[in-house]
Amino acid sequence: MKKNRLVIRTVILAVVVIAVGYTFYANFFASDSGVIEEGDTAPNFILTDLKGNEVELEDYRGQGVFLNFWATYCEPCKEEMPAMDKVYQKYKDQGIEILAVNVTEPRLTAKTFVDRYNLSFPILLDKGNDVTNHYGVGLIPATFLINKDGEVVKKIVEGSLSEEKIENYMELIKP
Repeated sequence: MKKNRLVIRTVILAVVVIAVGYTFYANFFASDSGVIEEGDTAPNFILTDLKGNEVELEDYRGQGVFLNFWATYCEPCKEEMPAMDKVYQKYKDQGIEILAVNVTEPRLTAKTFVDRYNLSFPILLDKGNDVTNHYGVGLIPATFLINKDGEVVKKIVEGSLSEEKIENYMELIKP
């Protein structure tokens, strides 16, 4: 009886270890195949915004897109979001859109953050992390600058962006 329990526990433990090992491998080593780099065409996606509307990246073809991946718990995100909004006010009428993709957080959490910082650009919710994973985003904030033709001209993963840097990046994608 004790031998049977030991065998069952050992088998269960082995299955758990294999599952955890596979998950670790798939998330940290095998996911590089989906990484989007400079020069690639930005993959299309459809996400829901805070108001429940569907937003499709393809709808912004012909415009520059500042695609930012963020979360409310991310300290650099808290620093750069107000600067992004300030620069957005200047560039939104010049053919540039900011799409800020919230990574896996509930709608209410993202909305509270947006209200606190009075952000005016579209906030999209990636509840299943599908778009985030497809773009190969590991560290946040991560920003992809997409030109009017849908090409990724720059990938930025360097922490908080200053207002000056954001403005320089907007100039890169201005149609």
